[in-house]
Amino acid sequence: MLERIAALSRQVEGIVEASAWSANDDEHDPEGVTIAFERAQVQDLLRQARADLDEVDAAVRRLREGTYGRCERCGADIGEGRLDALLATRTCIRCADARRR
Repeated sequence: MLERIAALSRQVEGIVEASAWSANDDEHDPEGVTIAFERAQVQDLLRQARADLDEVDAAVRRLREGTYGRCERCGADIGEGRLDALLATRTCIRCADARRR
């Protein structure tokens, strides 16, 4: 995950640097729209990768505290299958489903 964050950070830097050397007007140049979209897309991927890392760090803290695998909403066991699928999940399937409604 750290490698992904580093790679995305480098990609954002490259896009910003490339656009700095360009005299393109994003608003009126057809290529400018593509550059702006690409920059926004990579920045969002970077934001999500950082959020995922934060969730994994929180799961490690819960593991150390002895609360990993317990639902933060109701206190029930989350269930091995759910934890296998979503390593850093904080809620059991019942509470997660109730939240979606």
